[in-house]
Amino acid sequence: MAERTESKRDSDIRFEREALPWMDDVYRFARSMTRDEADADDLVQETYLRAYRAWHTFEPGSDARRWLFTICRNVFLRTREREARRVDTGGDDAVLETMAAVREASPFATQNADAIFSRIDLVPAIRKALGTLPDAFRSAVVLVDVEGQSYDEAATVLGVPIGTVRSRLFRGRRLLQQELLTYARDAGLAAP
Repeated sequence: MAERTESKRDSDIRFEREALPWMDDVYRFARSMTRDEADADDLVQETYLRAYRAWHTFEPGSDARRWLFTICRNVFLRTREREARRVDTGGDDAVLETMAAVREASPFATQNADAIFSRIDLVPAIRKALGTLPDAFRSAVVLVDVEGQSYDEAATVLGVPIGTVRSRLFRGRRLLQQELLTYARDAGLAAP
């Protein structure tokens, strides 16, 4: 019996050492999905509760952060009380989308970006733009562009093929670009 308690204690220490340091990252991911601080707090709490209960299934040496993101996403999806819906990734031609993105962003290429960025704080605009993205696109963008996950890692966390991650990233980044260009025009940084 004492040996089993020691094993539990060691497991708790390992959980504390390997899982708890990622709490801020899990919170940011939860916040990106819920769009609400209180809901994100609840989601993180439930994520860590489930992670603690399932810690015996965690493979030592594997990526605890990705494991926690996966749990967080699964908890989020299970607690959502709505039907799963398909996200239209668009039937638009990717080449045309890319050309349109370049055309819209080209006025900024000629301006001194350092001067622009020293005058304005883009964090609120980026947060707001991220908040306008449909859930599937936002999750892909947050995992890859904000959290620094690879496409493979994001595909694992989201439970989708890597091609779907690429497609969602493309569309999500395009939607973000449109939102941020609107912000830039409203701020007088670009011609309407």
